[in-house]
Amino acid sequence: MGFEQELKVYAQEKKDICISNDTISDELFKEYGVNRGLRDLNGKGVLTGLTNISKIVSFKNVDGERVPCDGELWYRGYNIKTLVKGIKDKGFGFESTAYLLLFGELPNDEELKEFSSIIGRCRNLPTNFTRDVIMKAPSKDIMNSMTRSILTLASYDDYTNLNDIDNCIKQCIQLISTFPMLAVYGYHAYNHYENDDSMYIHRPVPSLSTAENLLLMLRPDRKYTQTEAKVLDVALMLHMEHGGGNNSTFTTRVVTSSGSDTYSSIAAAMSSLKGPKHGGANIKVVEMIRDIKEHVSDWEDKDELKSYLAKILSGQAFDKKGLIYGMGHAVYSLSDPREQIFKGYVERLSAEKNREKDMILYKNIEQLAPELIAQKRHIFKGVSPNVDFYSGFVYDMLDIPTELYTPIFAIARIVGWSAHRIEELVGMNKIIRPAYMSVMEERE
Repeated sequence: MGFEQELKVYAQEKKDICISNDTISDELFKEYGVNRGLRDLNGKGVLTGLTNISKIVSFKNVDGERVPCDGELWYRGYNIKTLVKGIKDKGFGFESTAYLLLFGELPNDEELKEFSSIIGRCRNLPTNFTRDVIMKAPSKDIMNSMTRSILTLASYDDYTNLNDIDNCIKQCIQLISTFPMLAVYGYHAYNHYENDDSMYIHRPVPSLSTAENLLLMLRPDRKYTQTEAKVLDVALMLHMEHGGGNNSTFTTRVVTSSGSDTYSSIAAAMSSLKGPKHGGANIKVVEMIRDIKEHVSDWEDKDELKSYLAKILSGQAFDKKGLIYGMGHAVYSLSDPREQIFKGYVERLSAEKNREKDMILYKNIEQLAPELIAQKRHIFKGVSPNVDFYSGFVYDMLDIPTELYTPIFAIARIVGWSAHRIEELVGMNKIIRPAYMSVMEERE
């Protein structure tokens, strides 16, 4: 037996011991009033900080009672619906929204032009970085590839550990600019070396938007339509920031509070986001839809579809976990505003791509699934589709490989992470150190 196998057997032998000694009963959590996952029994989060960056609204006080309401998402005092509507006929919104989240104010035309120019000029990597780092050890896990690249970029920065605000802003802008390159080049390296496909590295065009460059770098012919770029741009805007209480943003603030550098903080956030409970939900939606298509003959037959959704919900179909993916959210109650905004753009893209039949299926699931879930789970706050319900469908229509679904989330969310890192450095200046109560039994 080789050592690797010996170590594997040893770990298997110790597994039960770990489970026995590390299990803490639900009763102890109740006894000491400790909320698992920082969520109470009603799903409300434990307050762990203050922020001026974004806000989520899912309940409102009516005559002293907490009543579920349609969801709202606010960036720096602006409703996300207003922001998306504002760029409807003005090109692309990623850059202006990034400026808003980083600096707290919407840019005027001159400020946006300057910021967009800086973003464009920052879309470059150190000499031979693509060859020596990204292509050196290609991986199907693009999130891991990106995280390795982020940490390696620190070695090219003479001021990595300088946490002055201006230096932090500079580092964040550079990472926001290069994230699309790290993601797309990481995928091309994997696709070439592991899938034996053609290799091509397209240079980004400084004058184009982030969404346009993403599609340009990804596609062999560098071509895309304005509708495609516009829908991807809106997707990036909607995923850019979400209230500060999500796992990866909290991770950014925890690591930042220790005095660590920008690269380490963002790499830690990447490690959080790649978890399937956080950033990979849209992949599960796509897999579920694929399964439904195989088992439901008529997608417009709501009775047949409802019957199969009931089987999924009861754990008899798909992955047997009893979940209809893309439905419900830890925070929102009656509706997810991102999904409501996104749906209209998805319809436009599905028409351009001749995917109206798929759109009918999605709409029927959107109508039927909440009713089934509410009945079976006795959900008190209501159930509605979340943004992940449609985002996977959009990426599929854009011919984006599933390996890039979560990295695209990261390309958007790094803006929010950067804003929270800056706010943590400016306004907190105190290490985040939560308390854990020991329930260990003392031994003689």
